[in-house]
Amino acid sequence: MSHLAPLISDLALILMCAGIMTLIFKKLKQPLVLGYIVAGFMASPHFEFTPSVTDSANIQTWSEIGVIFLLFALGLEFSFKKLMRVGGSAVISACTIILCMICIGVSVGWMFGWKQMDCIYLGGMLAMSSTTIIYKAFDDMGLRQQRFAGLVLSILILEDILAIVLMVMLSTMAVSQNFEGGEMIYSLSKLVFFLVLWFVVGIYLIPLFLKRMRKLMNNETLLIMSLGLCFGMVVLAAKVGFSPAFGAFIMGSILAETVESEHIDKLVAPVKDLFGAIFFVSVGMMVDPAMIVEYKFPILAIVLAVLLGQTIFGTAGVLLSGQPLKTAMQCGFSLTQIGEFAFIIASLGVSLNVTSSFLYPIVVAVSVITTFLTPYMIRLSQPAYQFVNRHVPERWMRLLDRYSSGTQGMDHSSNWKKLLSAIVRITLVYTVLSIAMTLFCLHVVVPLLTDLLGDLPGRIAGAVVTVGAVSPFLRALIMKKNRSLEFKALWSDNRFNHAPLISLILLRIVIAISFLVFIIEELFQASAALVTGIAIVVVALIIFSRFLKKQSIVLERTFVQNLRSKEMHQVFLGEKRPEYAGKLLDRDLHLSDYVISADSSWAGKTLRELNLGNKFGVHVASIIRGTHRVNIPDGNSCIFPNDTIQVIGTDEQLSHFAAAAEKVADACRDDDFEKYEMQLKQFVIGRHSDLAGKTIGNSGIRAHFHCLIVGVEFSGDNLLRTPEVNMVLGAGDIVWVVGEERNLNKLFLAEVEAEKNRVAEEK
Repeated sequence: MSHLAPLISDLALILMCAGIMTLIFKKLKQPLVLGYIVAGFMASPHFEFTPSVTDSANIQTWSEIGVIFLLFALGLEFSFKKLMRVGGSAVISACTIILCMICIGVSVGWMFGWKQMDCIYLGGMLAMSSTTIIYKAFDDMGLRQQRFAGLVLSILILEDILAIVLMVMLSTMAVSQNFEGGEMIYSLSKLVFFLVLWFVVGIYLIPLFLKRMRKLMNNETLLIMSLGLCFGMVVLAAKVGFSPAFGAFIMGSILAETVESEHIDKLVAPVKDLFGAIFFVSVGMMVDPAMIVEYKFPILAIVLAVLLGQTIFGTAGVLLSGQPLKTAMQCGFSLTQIGEFAFIIASLGVSLNVTSSFLYPIVVAVSVITTFLTPYMIRLSQPAYQFVNRHVPERWMRLLDRYSSGTQGMDHSSNWKKLLSAIVRITLVYTVLSIAMTLFCLHVVVPLLTDLLGDLPGRIAGAVVTVGAVSPFLRALIMKKNRSLEFKALWSDNRFNHAPLISLILLRIVIAISFLVFIIEELFQASAALVTGIAIVVVALIIFSRFLKKQSIVLERTFVQNLRSKEMHQVFLGEKRPEYAGKLLDRDLHLSDYVISADSSWAGKTLRELNLGNKFGVHVASIIRGTHRVNIPDGNSCIFPNDTIQVIGTDEQLSHFAAAAEKVADACRDDDFEKYEMQLKQFVIGRHSDLAGKTIGNSGIRAHFHCLIVGVEFSGDNLLRTPEVNMVLGAGDIVWVVGEERNLNKLFLAEVEAEKNRVAEEK
């Protein structure tokens, strides 16, 4: 008898339990996450009525892989551009909720006398609402299209990214056991540095690589390549001191900006579902009923803290962001649960051995209770608002209304704000790239050159290579935005702006000189004056170099093109509106999409034949046909069924056009489908028939009667022949015909009339 490894038998047990429980929870219309947790409890030693997992260490390793896949999939759904579009309301609300809930979690843990790290991790667990559970609740209750639901989902996007930052901070605190401000500032600076570096380098290199390898990529190779990139970033993140889940999220967010992101998401989904299920099952395995009974009062206290805290501070945060009271209360009541990130943070504390054993099952119990209460809390928001509206003084309500309307209408944009924000962004990005390139050259390239060329020649060559590698970044850092519209407007607007603008340029020049001074001092022992002088000369050469100007422009253009490639591809396929569509609104023009139905009489005609411009006053801007797009089509362009045409016109013109398009399609639609039924019948060619002696092609059966001869039995021969066009029909032949009943009747009637006429002529 062959030996079965414990891992295989354990995997069989947890997947069987998970499969059964997911079916049950699907039938009960409950979140599958809870089903996985119950399955884990059934497979654990705490449940005596079923077999138990024998090697929990292996399952724990698999669950860590599950966390990696969950964060990788979350990154694929995340977008930095989406984060920039969530708006100030979501930012203010999310930050308020997270800070307040962390304080509540820490306070609850302190009340029960728990140790400091337990309190901090509890605060982190309570700060994040469950994206999965809220999505499902909104879908089940039909609320996804409501205004407050969009704001809740925006808050969840921010909470997800802030949860990653929080995990990094908690990991740093757990490893260093240092809570000083200097240590936290260093950790945050390190986080920002690697975030910028990985994102910029990843967006520059990965889309180029995928584009070059596209012809070699099928589903299998794309999946393996994506997972390879994911785990490569996991290893890199662990090497520099971050959690593996953080690396998975970063690689997912980089791939989310590529054209293949949706394809990768579909390919990774089954793998993510498998390992995600194992992770949540491992969470359930840690549920100890005895411990839950022992800590029933902390569990109830934490449940109340989540319900009241998210309701109060969620409502307050959304109110603070300038939203009406009703919207704020609907958002606050929707966020009253903890979920997957609470489990991930709890597992992080367990893996780092910094949290107590009782904290994990307590959090699981709280999550189960708050998840079941989520739909009821969402429904409670409406009567709660009505109660508050009746009992709050009227002058307070007027004050809230004025605050919400005033906040939403504020606009502080200015040329100074635009210029300074752009310069800060440029300085940050190119400083990070310059630091990374400098460190790489000094620690990798220079030692290699000194080994090959000797000490002094190697250092000279290393200095040339390092300065050359950093030069495009330094030039961009100095020169970007010096000729922008905002800079020119501020310069010409007021002469008092000249000094601040010149100071901004000089500050960036000083940063570039500092980089060169550092490089030269690292490689050569020289006086400070000489080093500074050489650095100033090199910076002057960098500024006036046309070659470096061209290189920096090419680098930035490639990055921007890669960053916009997904958006441009969606516009190309008609999945997203082009940028110019929004600018048409200033001129009372709109861009609308219309799909040509398969039964439209317009299908198959050219634009010149349809003459849409003269009839309706609209202009056809593009024709989208599958993955093919025709921009500014001419009059010879033909419209085919299922084409999407993008039309520009005023509201009135487009409404007339849409009505005409629907009318044309309706006119061509025939609901009397019964008359189109095809039938097979036979008839005998008479002695006096007009068909006798004619070929099938000349008989007119197909041309005049729209019927098809499918077989012929010649007189005296019972064999059914396959007819050919040149086959001659004769008297007494049996002809098998397919056609619509009305056409067959016309054919038979014509045969009878022809026979009668011929007989009458002979008489």
